[in-house]
Amino acid sequence: MDETEILNRARDGDPDAVRELYRRYAGRVYTVVRRLAGDDALAEDWAQEAWIRALRALPAFRGDSRFSTWLHRIAVNTALHGRRWRERRAGREVSLQSSLASSDRRAERTVARLAIEDALARLPAGMRRVLVLHDVEGYTHEEIGEMLGVAPGTSKSQLFKARAKMRALLRPGRGAPNGEEVYAASDA
Repeated sequence: MDETEILNRARDGDPDAVRELYRRYAGRVYTVVRRLAGDDALAEDWAQEAWIRALRALPAFRGDSRFSTWLHRIAVNTALHGRRWRERRAGREVSLQSSLASSDRRAERTVARLAIEDALARLPAGMRRVLVLHDVEGYTHEEIGEMLGVAPGTSKSQLFKARAKMRALLRPGRGAPNGEEVYAASDA
């Protein structure tokens, strides 16, 4: 079954078609939301909210862009909305605590991944948003400026600062809470 047929059936309320859309795109939605959330449980909530919004808006989907592009935009907007709401009400995030693993190569990659996630979680929210949207998701500074309501120059400045802070946080022996060792990604 091609995507157009699935979309038409999903618009008509066919639960099998909705499940098929979910099966095809759930991983992508979760991934983009996770990068912006910085937390698995929060990402699950925001991904679910993105799907609810997408399914409610599905009858209005005109097909001017690919469904995956449209859904990606909904996921990003949902995560950004969630971040703003959370920041207004809940204050600062709790940083991810990484633990050191054995010298096993696989464990080292896990430690490096956790160190990167921890460093990303420790960035100020504005820097993190711009870094994820530009370096991970591939948006231009103009698009980021439009999404976040800032000038493209502000986006560029935030990206420069975010990259510098990430380098400092990932430098061995630097930036870790309580003097823990943090390994740079190139060490893994």
